[in-house]
Amino acid sequence: MQRRVESLMTESSVSGFIAAVESCERLSGFESLVAGSTVEVRRKNALVIIAAGDASPDDVILPYSQSLARGEAALLLLGHEEPELMHHLPPGVIVGRVPELGEKDVFDCALEGLFERLELRRSDVRMSVSLDRFRYEFQEVLEISKALTQERDIDRLLDLILEKSRYVTGADAGSIYVVEGEGAARVLRFKLSQNDSCDFESSEFTMPVSTDSIAGYAVVARRPISIADVYAIPADAPYGFDGSFDQRVGYCTRSMITVPMISAEDEVIGVIQLINKKRRPEQKLTDAAAFKQQVMAFDERSADLLASLASQAGIALENALLYQEIRSIFEGFVRASVQAIEQRDPTTSGHSLRVSVLSCGLAETVDGVGEGSYRDARFSRRDVKELEYASLLHDFGKIGVREQVLIKAKKLYPQDLDAINWRVHYALARSEVDALTRRMALLERGASADELAALEHDVLMRRAQLEQALATILEANEPTVLSEGDFGKIEHIGAVPFIDRDGVERPLLTSEEVHSLQVRRGSLNDAEMEEIRSHVVHTEDFLSRIPWGKSFARIPEIAGAHHEKLDGSGYPHGRTAEQIPLASKIMTIADIYDALTARDRPYKRAMPRDRALDILGYEVKDGHVDPELFRIFVDSKTYLRAEEDLSY
Repeated sequence: MQRRVESLMTESSVSGFIAAVESCERLSGFESLVAGSTVEVRRKNALVIIAAGDASPDDVILPYSQSLARGEAALLLLGHEEPELMHHLPPGVIVGRVPELGEKDVFDCALEGLFERLELRRSDVRMSVSLDRFRYEFQEVLEISKALTQERDIDRLLDLILEKSRYVTGADAGSIYVVEGEGAARVLRFKLSQNDSCDFESSEFTMPVSTDSIAGYAVVARRPISIADVYAIPADAPYGFDGSFDQRVGYCTRSMITVPMISAEDEVIGVIQLINKKRRPEQKLTDAAAFKQQVMAFDERSADLLASLASQAGIALENALLYQEIRSIFEGFVRASVQAIEQRDPTTSGHSLRVSVLSCGLAETVDGVGEGSYRDARFSRRDVKELEYASLLHDFGKIGVREQVLIKAKKLYPQDLDAINWRVHYALARSEVDALTRRMALLERGASADELAALEHDVLMRRAQLEQALATILEANEPTVLSEGDFGKIEHIGAVPFIDRDGVERPLLTSEEVHSLQVRRGSLNDAEMEEIRSHVVHTEDFLSRIPWGKSFARIPEIAGAHHEKLDGSGYPHGRTAEQIPLASKIMTIADIYDALTARDRPYKRAMPRDRALDILGYEVKDGHVDPELFRIFVDSKTYLRAEEDLSY
């Protein structure tokens, strides 16, 4: 030792340096090694480098620069005078000095002090790393919590819960179960699984909630279960592990942690089950060596993080389930409302659903166009859902319209036509009775054959007149387009006199009946048409009374404007293009197209697709319908969606 040190150091520091080395050799718990012009002294993972003050910086600092800079090593300098080495040290290096080279007690204290300072530095680094990790995990938990509270779709929420649970714990795989049913009838429904290392097909299934399975036990016991090796579960454990999945897909389950998700109502509503915590989360487990090297038990920190996340996930899942339940109730109400409308007006059965499908299809198409006046228009999922509900309920105001008006298939109500039939037949019978009376009188006074023939001619003419009148009435009663000449015929027939049973002369038709038969197109007269149009006012009024909330606040306005026209000639408010919501303009096209092509209306034939599109084109030319929306409707062939098999 002495000869080696003397060969490496100046004569002035040899004796003190050797004394230092001898001190290191006699101290317990240290390992010393002469390395060039230095002595390395180790205790566990800490290193102190002892060097003479006049040693070269290249010999002392350069070999240990990184360790000194990171605080993994300290420097102990020997000698009275301030060494040149001090000017070459990196910032933050732990340094100690022993002026009296031969004073072993001072040296021992200095050496011990440096090791303590190194330990403090290492502890500080560990605390800093731990604090950084805590901050990172806390931030992750906050982000996860935010993501969980924003997701309402249950399938996406469960996928997110499992993904984040695996992320914060470093798990290779995992599954999620949802508790269904009540009491003894509870079951666990397997919803989904994730696995970084292998791909496999999975489908939903259910199993009873019992202590036989690990997931079931977690539900019954209401506590987490962490298992280091599922193939080494004690024989007296109440649960067991089914290894059939591993055999089927060639996987190797080892460590597992299963945590129940508990709702705000203190009910277990689901289970998170994670598999195979990895030392390096990015590493795939592709062979036996990888499983052996990478898989470890879930530690306490992982369990704490998962428990925290499961608590949030339980509340988020409960909220999503409640949201889904409320939405199901609401959609049930909407469907029941549509059914109520269609029961009052069976002739338009399916219309509301088809308008909804066409409207939503056109809105989704508009959302994706990259050119034209609507290239910047956007329809979010919420906007499309809002339009769907508005479309389904756009005719709900028909509840406020008299049923006989709603289902009026012809210009006259059945009872009115029956009354006219009765009058005509009564007039015919009265005419024949009068003819017989006159014939008897003629015969009694010995009338000539010419007089009798004239009477017979009058009777035949009267019969022909009444029968022709009835035929004209029946023809005019159909909801077809009435020609100009038919107006005069109806007016003339209406004025044909007959004697009623009270002996009073009356016209064959009332003024109301004449007015109805003179309807130019369709089956409704002006008053009835206004009553039908009032359904929009009833719709808007009814829908405005429902607390739709912020998400669907525009439903009353959208549904209430589907009969408005761009030029202001629509109803009920005569709005112009700028005042009509885009969603309403879309619904207008869907409503007109379906009304023209519907096959379930007894009072008119279904119009061919091309003819219906031509009529919509005329509506565009007349300034009633938005031309750009109509172009998109035609180019995208959105109208074909109405021809699909639609059902609730």
